Amino acid sequence: MDIIKRRPLALTIAQGFTLADRLAWLCFGAWLLTMIAIPIVRWRMGEGAVRWGVSLSVCLLALSVLITLFDTWGWRMMVRCFVIVASGGWAIEWVGSNTGIPFGVYHYTTALQPQLAGVPLLIPLAWLMMLPPAWAVGSCITLGQRDWRFVAISAAAFTAWDLFLDPQMVGWGYWVWSTPGQYFGIPLSNFGGWLLSAALLTILVRPAPLPKTRLITIYAVTWFLQSFGQLFFWQMAGPALAGCLGMGGFLYWAYRRNRQ
Repeated sequence: MDIIKRRPLALTIAQGFTLADRLAWLCFGAWLLTMIAIPIVRWRMGEGAVRWGVSLSVCLLALSVLITLFDTWGWRMMVRCFVIVASGGWAIEWVGSNTGIPFGVYHYTTALQPQLAGVPLLIPLAWLMMLPPAWAVGSCITLGQRDWRFVAISAAAFTAWDLFLDPQMVGWGYWVWSTPGQYFGIPLSNFGGWLLSAALLTILVRPAPLPKTRLITIYAVTWFLQSFGQLFFWQMAGPALAGCLGMGGFLYWAYRRNRQ
């Protein structure tokens, strides 16, 4: 009788990963460690060091998303997505900060650098790091359909992230609203602007089928870290609860749709 030699499970899984898989997960892991370290850095080194941590975390997660898209789509579609979302996100923010359309009247401070025409270059990267995960959520909920429902749900899933983001970034002094609004100082028009902007970018990109597991993992971990961090480290219980329900609701909806 032949003796069957079984390879360790970890080795089998590792050999199933492509180089792009490994790089994407490496960037994701580095992002996760950076996010965990930010409250510690703030405690030990002050607010100035937090800006570096925020910048590094955005760059790492945007890179993880880009590698993930490249692994599934190839260079051409990935670069097309990068150009549309990054340049489109910057243009939307430039118009918004100069005209008040579509978000409301606000302006960026000098805290986030570098900037191009008054818009931090980190901002379009932040759009890039979370819009594809929102597409993955939308794709799960619509069961892979690419119609107006996919566009609307993806845009709403992306906007749900801002329930966390805007109050925190305003609190840290990264941008300022001319007139504080109803949602923890954020005007409600801001969320309408996010919906319209995310829908427009989704229509322009026309995303191909997505690697759902990895992108939804990014969405889910972001949801958990923001909920936990704002509640226990940043003393922002209101945005923590609202964001937890918002992003969590889309995660639960995607889970239920794929259990049917």
